[in-house]
Amino acid sequence: MANPKYSDQVKTYVVQALACFDSPAVVARAVKAEFDIVISPQAVEAYDPTKRAGQKLSQRFRLLFEETRKTFLEDTASIAISHRAVRLRALQRMADKAETQGNMVLASSLLKQAAEEVGNAYTNKREISGPGGGAIKTETRTWREVLREEGKE
Repeated sequence: MANPKYSDQVKTYVVQALACFDSPAVVARAVKAEFDIVISPQAVEAYDPTKRAGQKLSQRFRLLFEETRKTFLEDTASIAISHRAVRLRALQRMADKAETQGNMVLASSLLKQAAEEVGNAYTNKREISGPGGGAIKTETRTWREVLREEGKE
């Protein structure tokens, strides 16, 4: 076992938080807030089987880590901010507040961010098309043909 002085409840909490990609420092602060137990970030690392410090982690906690990570990666739908509508509503609230407070620079920045969000600027998805949404026209020419057209040959 990585560190027997912590209860199974604390160990489970730490393993699951690490599996969700929380940093050891963040997990240590969360354990202090949740359980009123001080644990160092170095001690937290002993519960991460992907780290050298976690090589001796028990099979039980290794399986918990793997299952939690798998579920976390597959279930982004349960993370509110992963949805565009949630992000846009939050940006709307922030822009309204910034405008009410007279912070036009921030309000303008938030409006720009919302426009980029709607325009898919924050995704890897890009659609490229030609005029009128049609196909992109391509042609193949040799360098001699290009020079001939430019009158250099």
